[in-house]
Formats: sequence, C-alpha cells, structure tokens
Amino acid sequence: MPQTQTPRDARDARDDGVVYAKTREGFDLPVIDVSHPAFAVPEDADAKRAQQEAFIAWERRSRRFPQFLTRMMLRSAAKRSLLIRAMFESGKEFLDGISTYVLKLGEDNLPPPFDGPADRRFVAGPRFVQVRLRTQQMARLLSEALAEPLALQPAAPLHLINIGGGPAIDSINTLILLNRDRPEVLQRPIVINVLDADSDGAFFGANALAALKAKGGPLHGLDAVLEHRAYNWNEPAALDELIRQLAPQGALLAASSEGALFEYGSDDAIIANLKALAAGGAGAKLVAGSVTRADEMRRRMIAATPLKLYPRGLEGFAPLASQAGFAIAKVEPSLLSDQVLLRSG
Repeated sequence: MPQTQTPRDARDARDDGVVYAKTREGFDLPVIDVSHPAFAVPEDADAKRAQQEAFIAWERRSRRFPQFLTRMMLRSAAKRSLLIRAMFESGKEFLDGISTYVLKLGEDNLPPPFDGPADRRFVAGPRFVQVRLRTQQMARLLSEALAEPLALQPAAPLHLINIGGGPAIDSINTLILLNRDRPEVLQRPIVINVLDADSDGAFFGANALAALKAKGGPLHGLDAVLEHRAYNWNEPAALDELIRQLAPQGALLAASSEGALFEYGSDDAIIANLKALAAGGAGAKLVAGSVTRADEMRRRMIAATPLKLYPRGLEGFAPLASQAGFAIAKVEPSLLSDQVLLRSG
C-alpha cells in the first residue's frame, strides 16, 4: 500500500476549497473533485454544442497543417513542456498515470512544474476538455448505479476495483458524488483496489484520498483506504485471486477502468478481465469503463500520436462484453470516447 502524506485541514489548502496532494516526486497537485466548480465540465446543451464546434474546428486546423511542421513544433515545445514530452516523446504506447491526471486539471489549475506557457496552451485544447468530461461521466455512471445496491446492503463493505487507473480519480470521485447525494450509504468500510503496473499513480491517489478525508474535505469522516496491487491485465490471475479473497467478506463490488483496459487492451484481455470480475458470488456486477470511438476523426487523431489505442467503438466493444456475460446498460458519450456502464447477471 502506498505511503500517504499526513492529512491536513482541507479548508486550509486553498481559499476556494481545492485540496492538494503530493506525488512520489514531491509535486503538489490539486485533487480533482468533479463536484467543485474548478473542475466541473458543463454538460448542458449549449455547452456541449460549443465543445463540439471547438473540437471539430481544432481537428480541422490540425489536419490541414503540414505534418512535418507539426512534428518540428512538437519537438520544440517538448523542450519546454513535461506534458508534451510525456505524450509524444516518451517512447511508450500509452500515457503514464500522473501525466494523464495532470492533463485533466485544466489550464487554470496547473501547478509547477506543469504550468509553463507551452503546457497551458496544450492543456487548453478542446480534446482535453473531453478527457476531463470522461472522468466526470465515469464517476456519475458508477455513483448512480451504486446508490441502490448500497442502500439494500447497509452492512456490506464496499470494494471499488480500478483497473489500470493510475490514481483512480474516477473511483475517488464516485465516492465524492455518493457522499454528496447519499452520504448514509457510505457508512461502511470502503477500499479502492488499484490494479496497475505502475505504483506512482496509486501513491498519489492514496495521498489524494487522505487529503479529501481531512477535516473540511468532501470525504471527511469516511472509512476509506486506497490499496495498490501490481497488475498486468494480460495476466488476470491477480484479479481472480482478489475476487476469491473478497468472497468470504460478503463485499459489494464495483469495477472501473477509465482510459485503460477497454481502450488499450486486446480483445482477449478485455474478455478475460470481465470474466474474472463476473466470477462467483463476490463478482463485480457493475463495471464502468471508457471505450475509444471508432469514427474517422478519432482514427486520424490516434494515427497522429504514438499511443496504441484501439478505436473499437460501441459496435466493436459490445460483443466482447457479451462474451464475458455483461451487457451495456447505459452510455455517456463524449467526442473521444463513450463511457459505458456494464451489468452482469
């Protein structure tokens, strides 16, 4: 389990109530709370229309710009931006958990050393509004789906299983929304189980949870902890073992994977992980995740990055879920991905 920082009074962190937590490298990052105006993405009809127009205009400009000039500009900007460097010059086929998290903060919340002019311009782009929206939609899907089962099982411990989610900020925000709307259902032991190959994200996530539980924070008073388990979703034995361990506890389970398994994982990995989640009496009957869209614009965007995303769309994803015994119960669309709620049984 990652070592956490000593909780401070959340009200003392910043005048507007935003709290901070430390990364393993010692950076102080704002903790995303989708119920807070500093992080909430508007979702009314006018806001969605404006987001779509800005996104399409940005994509058209990017497409018309010569690729060799784009590469030159990115190489130059990467010298001044940790975020651009992580996304385009890391040599990896995925973005690490902390960099992904910082991209969700929004340009007005960027802290040092991520707040230079190049970073701010990069994060201000319309695609990262959609990444922020993804977290918000994921938390809402799972919090709304969990309210009734939690009310019906008041004595059951709650285990949130987060696959490949780095700091598990979607799981943390699921608790924030539930504690805001239905605080009585969270009076129980709660564990966020982060299954990820990298422990740095979970280290920050544990500190973020501690900061939110401090006096004045949105999770103050909750009996909640975050635990990390090293995990490779191509080898789901550790997930099988976790489900078996939780069975005797009579725990209520729910899983999520934001920007991870359903977007980067192979067909076989998705099916195997969903089967493990559905297994036995302690299986997770609720799963939320993001699915990369398969439209032409999204495919062009993916081709312009080194990221190895699978643009399946709902049409390609639904049969995989079905093979594992899950059906899509609800969808929250965005321009980069569709956020899905799956139910089994």
